[in-house]
Amino acid sequence: MNMLVPFVDLRPLHDSLAGDISAAIERVRERSFYILGEECEQFEAEFAAYHGVRHAISVGNGFDALALTVQALGLGPGDEVIVCAHSFVASVSAIVLSGARPVFVDSLSVQLTIDAEKLADAITSRTRAIMIVHLYGLLNPMEEVLSLARHHDLFVIEDVAQAHGASLHGKKAGTLGTVGCFSFYPTKNLGALGDGGAMITNDDRLAERLRLLRNYGSKAKYQHEIVGVNSRLDELQAAILRMKLPHLDSWNEARRRIAVRYIRELEQSVHLPIRPRANGDGQDHVHHLFVIQTKNRDAVREGMRALGVETAIHYPVPVHLQPAFESLGMEPGTFANAEKGASELISLPLFVGMTMEQQHHVVDALMRCLPK
Repeated sequence: MNMLVPFVDLRPLHDSLAGDISAAIERVRERSFYILGEECEQFEAEFAAYHGVRHAISVGNGFDALALTVQALGLGPGDEVIVCAHSFVASVSAIVLSGARPVFVDSLSVQLTIDAEKLADAITSRTRAIMIVHLYGLLNPMEEVLSLARHHDLFVIEDVAQAHGASLHGKKAGTLGTVGCFSFYPTKNLGALGDGGAMITNDDRLAERLRLLRNYGSKAKYQHEIVGVNSRLDELQAAILRMKLPHLDSWNEARRRIAVRYIRELEQSVHLPIRPRANGDGQDHVHHLFVIQTKNRDAVREGMRALGVETAIHYPVPVHLQPAFESLGMEPGTFANAEKGASELISLPLFVGMTMEQQHHVVDALMRCLPK
């Protein structure tokens, strides 16, 4: 019988923390205060300290972190926000729902991060911000992005949903631009036991506006200074995230070791474009996903499934070609690298607690299923 390797398995990590999880939940139960209480305040302080910033503002999920940030920055109808064509739908949805227009830039053919050389051509008199998505835990070319943003006086929104703890020359992802937006979906590098999100920034006025927006525009109960929404991280999730945060760096290091083994074994065996590449030039990636590119993807995935290996696709339909954004008028072929990636990428299993035996089985199955 073949070994079974799931795409992601959260049980080894959570089994190792079973006592701490129970203690965190019991602490909240004893206080019997469940929304915007002490756990949330302490998590925000600890998350801000981890990143070396003044403010962390927690919210209900990662999408709200993006959407409320776009709103807090005053982006809306008539404004343009540049975003990579290879991204998850949340990035673009947050822009569109504000009334602003997303302006797509193609990804690099090797790393599928934004092509910084094409950024300048996308900037117009209406451009107000650049949204950078650190997809797969791989940092974007931030020096070039920040230089352009400074020259044109643009906001830089970092979507850090897949890059908790990544850094550039010692500065954490999410602190490089104007504001960093995080998701704590359970499978993230720092994941809750449900949904959650946060924004981090050193901008005092922006932080205050974000706090208002997440809680009905209110500082004091029943007094509403602006129109806001209900997007609040609950105390149970905050307690879980507080307990997990001190482990984040060691978990990221475990992910790096798995990624290095994948790169070593795959590059010795076959010439595949590997994503993400090894760290270098002051970039410290965190390998949320490990993605390869190959033709005949469906056949390869089916063959690996028959051998007991579960894989995934991130993401099979480019955002600019999704029916939801048909009104943007993008045609197939507009962004060649993003579209090629969408048709050929495969995400291999990678999770904290993955054994070397499991990883060797993944590589062996892949080698057996790739076209000769």
